Amino acid sequence: MSDIQIYNDNALRRYINTLVLVYLEACNKTFPGKQVVIEHSINKGFYTELVLNRELVEDDVEKIKMEMNRIIADNMEISKELLKKEEAIRIFKKQNMMDKVLLFENLEIKNIKVSKINKTYYNIMGETYKNTGKLESYDLKISAPGLVLIFPRKEFNYSIPEYNHQEKLFNIFIESEIWAKLLKVSNAGELNRSILNDEINDIIRVTEALHEKKIAYIADSICESDARVILIAGPSSSGKTTFANRLGIQLKVNGKDYLTISLDDYFVERENTPRDSDGEYDFDTIEALDLELFNKDLNSLLAGEEITMPKFNFFTGKRESHDKPVSVDRGQYIVIEGIHGLNERLTASIEQKLKYRIYISALTQLNIDDHNRVSTTDLRLIRRIIRDMKYRGHNGERTLELWNNVVKGENKYIFPYQENADVMFNSSLIYELAVLKKYAIPIIEKIRDECSYCYEKKRLLQFLSYFREIEDDSVIPNTSIIKEFIGGSCFR
Repeated sequence: MSDIQIYNDNALRRYINTLVLVYLEACNKTFPGKQVVIEHSINKGFYTELVLNRELVEDDVEKIKMEMNRIIADNMEISKELLKKEEAIRIFKKQNMMDKVLLFENLEIKNIKVSKINKTYYNIMGETYKNTGKLESYDLKISAPGLVLIFPRKEFNYSIPEYNHQEKLFNIFIESEIWAKLLKVSNAGELNRSILNDEINDIIRVTEALHEKKIAYIADSICESDARVILIAGPSSSGKTTFANRLGIQLKVNGKDYLTISLDDYFVERENTPRDSDGEYDFDTIEALDLELFNKDLNSLLAGEEITMPKFNFFTGKRESHDKPVSVDRGQYIVIEGIHGLNERLTASIEQKLKYRIYISALTQLNIDDHNRVSTTDLRLIRRIIRDMKYRGHNGERTLELWNNVVKGENKYIFPYQENADVMFNSSLIYELAVLKKYAIPIIEKIRDECSYCYEKKRLLQFLSYFREIEDDSVIPNTSIIKEFIGGSCFR
């Protein structure tokens, strides 16, 4: 995914926030009165929509870029003002930014920090530069029906990367937008209003039903294919465990059984584990797995033979053997969950037609408002903060300490292969931040102000402040993906 590489790099985040502000102002000046929405991250930038009621053409792009370049060259001041809630609402009504009006009308806050550029007010979450002249590079590409705003990337030495359209990922975001319209909840303001109007229980039920319908569709697709091996991959805190269990239920509805194989059991012995650039064991690299043994066992199972699977002992760093041999018949599937599931090297010896690849991630379809997106990475981080405290005994600081390496591994071993998937599943739930908030805030608040993660503490608390809490979450079923993190899952 695109936003994960800027995590914990405050300077780059400030650059991107300023670039978004300049883009919005340029669209406002070039196409006055037209709605601009920062939708979601995609590939190497942000997918945005400029509502012109016609197709975008290259001339539109050039006009916007010309205005952006002028704003940058003029080194315009970006001033910050702290406004009373009523004054901010009055200003945004006058500017016809009704998404912001709805957001603030349904929040119990007194003051709102806004940014002002060239006489226009914006609500940009996060820090920006004081002037526009510090921006040096960006790009803008048509990705019908919208535009992709491309910014410098850390992994490209802060240069502008080439944009490559990711069709499958793009389509799953479009599917999520359709779901959001069906639920009439596309931003935090609409979600907060539904909570205040006691409509949230119906939204929860329909959201969960949409998840179940998609999982059933995936199971049906598998059963209609020639596949024997089901590969499930996705980044941390995507809900892979719950998804795999629910998929298994749907396979059984189709009269199919399955055997689950853990990739962790195929680690090479500790002394043979590759080391990273810091000299530490790199358990995330695919070379940490015994690919030869794994493929040999897979082929044996597919041939109807019995095998004795290894069992990795994490205390000794040695492989042991399971006591009981296993086999599968021709009507059974082999389910494999792990970060390398979409990497061809993992199952190089298996015919393509025998494999069904699933990519799962929490691809948020909910925005705070038209100009502030909800980062997929932030949603997964908040899920993990809650889960780590509940099930692993890690406080918020420890989760943040580990998170940067988690993200690096995902960027290297998961995201480059996501388009290899036969199907993608979006595990985010449109209502979940209103539930996660009450579990996450007490943990985040305990992060020390003097530690190196104090900025992240402030940023995450500000982010969560835009959501009202769902106080009674008893309507959420125990099969829900969110239960994997807050507790109460029937699959634990």
